[in-house]
Amino acid sequence: MIDLHTHTLFSDGVLTPSELVYRAKYCGYTAIALTDHVDYSNADFILPRIIKVCKILSQNYNISAIPGAELTYIPPKLIKEFSAECRKLGAKIIVMHGETVSETVPQETNFYAVQADIDILAHPGHLSLKDAELAAKNNVKIEITTRKSHGVTNKEVAETALKAGAKLVLNTDTHVPENLLAKELIEKTLLQAGLAQDYYEIMQNNAKEILKGRL
Repeated sequence: MIDLHTHTLFSDGVLTPSELVYRAKYCGYTAIALTDHVDYSNADFILPRIIKVCKILSQNYNISAIPGAELTYIPPKLIKEFSAECRKLGAKIIVMHGETVSETVPQETNFYAVQADIDILAHPGHLSLKDAELAAKNNVKIEITTRKSHGVTNKEVAETALKAGAKLVLNTDTHVPENLLAKELIEKTLLQAGLAQDYYEIMQNNAKEILKGRL
């Protein structure tokens, strides 16, 4: 299993990176990205530490631990600039905190995000066809999330993304151990998103495509 959107206690998760990665390995993961919330105030503090620990954990736990970041509440017109800054700091996977219906995310975040150097637009809420088409053009993957609060629009997101030809990935947005992927959670999320059960393999291949381009 590959999961490219998770959080540690470096933002609003509850586990240290070491515990999160080992728990993921125990659950059957082969790769996990640590993508704590970052903005201009903390990226230069968090990313070097995540990079260091991911290297150690990958070498010792036989799992690919990938340093990443979730750009969160960035002023939309600055997303491109800030994503480039995070790349320079060493982020291998960049997730954008999209316009989820469960939070007051700045309008046009989705629009500017899919034109920036990011890998995944997370929980995009009411994803527009225009933004999905831009995502497809720029090879930005669209997230289907297992997280309940953000996942209420999964079906709408899946339909719009597939209509536009954008590729989907399945992520957990893990904050606590119970959020990690399991067979039952995968099946339930696919059902609610209106996707066939075998579509999970397609989403895993899309995640592998991201990793191949970044690692």
